[in-house]
Amino acid sequence: MADVPERMRLDKWLWAARFFKTRKLAAEAVQGGKVHLNGQRTKPGKEVHIGSRLHISKGPFEWEIEVAAIPRQRRPASEARHFYIESEQSHARRQALTEQIREERARQPAPSHRPNKRERRLIHRFKQAE
Repeated sequence: MADVPERMRLDKWLWAARFFKTRKLAAEAVQGGKVHLNGQRTKPGKEVHIGSRLHISKGPFEWEIEVAAIPRQRRPASEARHFYIESEQSHARRQALTEQIREERARQPAPSHRPNKRERRLIHRFKQAE
């Protein structure tokens, strides 16, 4: 039986926990300052241990989590949720933001249809005239 790893690169853990679609996107987020490890800005190669605290910003959403497991490989999203423990405040903020975004979308009028060829030409002419 293979040993469960004690530590893992930060970008690899973020990818395995399904916060990012690829390791490259995870590494770019870490380098861009969107991920903080134990309250400090870090590099993608920094090692994450069980108990490490992460602050992840992705678009308008933010997560405050604690690493609960170090996986051997990327797993389905249903299993990846068990790799971390999210704080109650973080979860509540994300839920409130999701509701706010939903309400804003509901207030905006939905387009009745896509413009046809004639309407696109008119739109193009209008924009060119400005």
